Amino acid sequence: MWGLLLALAAFAPAVGPGLGAPGTSVLGLAPPAATEARGSTLAPQSSPVQPPAGKSNGTSEQHVRIRIVKKKKIIMKKRKKLTRPGPLVTAKPPVTTTPSGALDPLEEQEPGCPPLGLESLRVSDSQLEASSSQSFGLGPHRGRLNIQSGLEDGDLYDGAWCAEEQDTEPWFQVDARHPTRFSGIITQGRNSVWRYDWVTSYKVQFSNDSQTWWGSRNRSSGTDAVFPANSDPETPVLNLLPEPQVARFIRLLPQNWLQGGTSCLRAEILACPISDPNDLFPKAPELESSDPLDFRHHNYKAMRKLMKEVNEKCPNITRIYSIGKSHQGLKLYVMEMSDQPGEHELGEPEVRYVAGMHGNEALGRELVLLLMQFLCHEFLRGDPRVTRLLTETRIHLLPSMNPDGYETAFRRGSELVGWAEGRWNHQGIDLNHNFADLNTPLWEAEDDGLVPDTVPNHHLPLPAYYTLPNATVAPETRAVIEWMKRIPFVLSANLHGGMNDFSYLHTNCFEITVELSCDKFPHENELPQEWENNKDALLTYLEQVRMGITGVVRDKDTELGIADAVIAVDGINHDVTTAWGGDYWRLLTPGDYMVTASAEGYHTATRSCRVPFEEGPVPCNFHLTKTPKQRLRELLAAGAKVPPDLRRRLERLRGQKH
Repeated sequence: MWGLLLALAAFAPAVGPGLGAPGTSVLGLAPPAATEARGSTLAPQSSPVQPPAGKSNGTSEQHVRIRIVKKKKIIMKKRKKLTRPGPLVTAKPPVTTTPSGALDPLEEQEPGCPPLGLESLRVSDSQLEASSSQSFGLGPHRGRLNIQSGLEDGDLYDGAWCAEEQDTEPWFQVDARHPTRFSGIITQGRNSVWRYDWVTSYKVQFSNDSQTWWGSRNRSSGTDAVFPANSDPETPVLNLLPEPQVARFIRLLPQNWLQGGTSCLRAEILACPISDPNDLFPKAPELESSDPLDFRHHNYKAMRKLMKEVNEKCPNITRIYSIGKSHQGLKLYVMEMSDQPGEHELGEPEVRYVAGMHGNEALGRELVLLLMQFLCHEFLRGDPRVTRLLTETRIHLLPSMNPDGYETAFRRGSELVGWAEGRWNHQGIDLNHNFADLNTPLWEAEDDGLVPDTVPNHHLPLPAYYTLPNATVAPETRAVIEWMKRIPFVLSANLHGGMNDFSYLHTNCFEITVELSCDKFPHENELPQEWENNKDALLTYLEQVRMGITGVVRDKDTELGIADAVIAVDGINHDVTTAWGGDYWRLLTPGDYMVTASAEGYHTATRSCRVPFEEGPVPCNFHLTKTPKQRLRELLAAGAKVPPDLRRRLERLRGQKH
């Protein structure tokens, strides 16, 4: 269940391989030429794989290799933590190095196995070990793909595992806890605002008991395989093993790293679980769901197809519409789900889910697509909870606010997209920070004592700069703002985003931001478990729209609803307004409230409304009486003559003013 559910009241320039010797990275200085660190330690293996021959001290017999690298002039600049996306970068093909220095390309392979779970935290901190660590904040538990550091280096949350500077034979180890078929490794350098550290090559070893180790071998020469690693801190680099290995432990042994830096890396391991023939280990829990849903990642074309299939399966409760287009012309599709799709029913609240504000945060997108499938399937089954939800609520699901960014991320794949690629829209705009700042003017007005008499505490207008033709406002942002204005949303959640303050101050809608996972773009095999983790929360949050009061504000004489009437609750400095039919919804926690309804041309009315602990909403209706001035306006507008007594009263009032 989401923690917020109940709270309703990089890049450095690419460089060649560097020394494995200790040193401190200094910004602005070019690193000198590179040499290779000492070889790794190999022990005879006790596994089905033939062990390599080795000396008694565990060091493999090899000729000394010397590699000469031409010195490059490098200019290092201080970088921001997050930068605009660059062109698509493809990971290097996996290669190994022979004693003669020739490169031995591996055959084209598909990764095959899914990630073991370092990035998603399925692999716990206790399963990660290392030869040494510079500090606790740079311990092996921080060696997870895409993990981010804070603004301060040296704290408890640094952005990689880093070995001690004097550690000349560093290693980083993962305990899978079960016999596992290892097939590949993905690495990154250290995420840091101030330093540049990354490994440029490494070897790989395996073990069943963490004592006896064997290495990954070059198929053509039989020598230790040396894998090329990173040339910048952030780009994930995939290496597939020449031959998949079955073991419990896997160990990465950095060979080269950036000159002037230290051995630092973040990693993910590609691995397939296997059954233990001796039943020595308990079986690992499987990631699955009993719901018959499409657990895949969907690009734009596949997403449209899926939404169309849901609409055709449940035509009586669904409607697909577009709220606009992305910068590249992709439509921003919304799935509406209700018993009367296409119309606002008087007294029925409107709720929305928005996902994909950052294109590379794919989990929210897939959860919204899974939710629409689930609601359709369960409605057809007659599930009472879903039936009530769709009968009493109008739900709007926007799975992809940033389809351009998602297409970029999708092409790279779930494990290679990195932390930032695809985050922005095609213009390079971060939609998370593209909504107008309405907090600052409201806070300033509150400090000056202008709220709510001079400056309203709700429906704040857009700032003048934001409406200029040359304002930097993405088409996706404008489309969502106009969508907010057209529909009287009451409750919303963004999976993930940052328009919640804007939504609350510019419209009636209460919105939260939901941070879903440590892994922005989880592997497809993790989607069933992610769905099970979030399914009930997604449904429960939609049901929270029934918490509080609801009603209709009507004209006492005509019984017609009054649009834009203001609903104020004593003690809460934020009002809401009625929709065009006069209906309103006010989210409130259980308690007794004094509620006031007011509208231009009407006398205000106040009444007490009690919200019980039982599921609501509680009816709280109002009938407003027109003021004499409003009655006169309406009479004159209708061409009626003013009664003599009223005319004399008006003349006396005018005389008193003079």
